[in-house]
Amino acid sequence: MINESRLLNEANSFFVQKKFDKALFLYSQLSSNFPQNKEYPIYALFCDIATEDVQKAMSLYDYFSIIKDENLDEAIRYVEDIINAYDGDIDKMMEILKDLSTSTVESLDAIRYEDFKKLIESRGSFRIAFEDIMFSTKVAIENKDDFFDFVTKLIDNDFNTTAYTYLDGFNEYFSYDKEIEKLYKKLEEKKLAINHK
Repeated sequence: MINESRLLNEANSFFVQKKFDKALFLYSQLSSNFPQNKEYPIYALFCDIATEDVQKAMSLYDYFSIIKDENLDEAIRYVEDIINAYDGDIDKMMEILKDLSTSTVESLDAIRYEDFKKLIESRGSFRIAFEDIMFSTKVAIENKDDFFDFVTKLIDNDFNTTAYTYLDGFNEYFSYDKEIEKLYKKLEEKKLAINHK
């Protein structure tokens, strides 16, 4: 008898650690053993995307993890739209990016953190502002304080995988920094809390 939730936790854990082959293997097992569950094939797709673009896969994973609890069918449809757009449907992709950028942010490759904070104010919440830009724009962090502020807000808003990606990416610059260690600890505590739900 397969323990479904334990297997899913294990697969998600591999995904977050960027062990996409192992994660894919477990998601595929889940898909074949529980064909009625529409979530598992989506996770397998993220592993596939990760072979080409880790950052996009992580962002999609985070986004999906958050919105699936509100409305699973809508979350799946949304993710499939984005994936289809990445598969070469340029018009569709532009449409999705336009929808995402409902704010006044010009879809540059990066937005300065100062400007991003203004976007948070105008949108009324970090989560909404980050969802607006997460697939089209990177946040350009120019100093340590902004970096810590940004990663803390990612964690507080459940963008845990994206937070890991930023921490791992900047770790070499701030290695052995007490603040970095605190953020990793905060992420670990959050992961434990989620797994025990």
